[in-house]
Amino acid sequence: MARQDEIRIGDAERDAVMVALHDHFAEGRLDRGELDERLDSVLSAKTHGDLRTLVKDLPSPTGLPEPEKAPLPGAPLMFGGPAGFGGPGHPAWQRHHRHMAHRHGPRFPAFPLLLGVFLVLTFTIGPGTGFLAVLQIALVIWVVRAVLLAFGVKRARHHRG
Repeated sequence: MARQDEIRIGDAERDAVMVALHDHFAEGRLDRGELDERLDSVLSAKTHGDLRTLVKDLPSPTGLPEPEKAPLPGAPLMFGGPAGFGGPGHPAWQRHHRHMAHRHGPRFPAFPLLLGVFLVLTFTIGPGTGFLAVLQIALVIWVVRAVLLAFGVKRARHHRG
């Protein structure tokens, strides 16, 4: 790992570690003073090793890439391995699914809603109209979610208690 620790980092790596530090602060592993001190150090970090020393006492996720695992012997490699086309071994897939594990509350049931609208319209008006209506509804849902994501709006969490 020594060679990897000498590689210079960019803003994306710093941002990932800062997000992980905020998550650990929210979970109570760091107090406000430690968080501020580590965030200052992240902003001045130059190499992977600098970042690694800041999160070495914290559990995963730390914002640093996980060490590469060798493929299991006898595992089939299709299209250059699981990471070839964005499969489970691909870093973007892993980040997405790690992020999804932190979701709170139920997801918006877009697919069942669209399927229901399609079936109702198909049997009342016709399949062509049903298909076009579903496409329009899907587009509206997609645009609303994109706008909310762009402005960082999060759904309110209801705590019972």
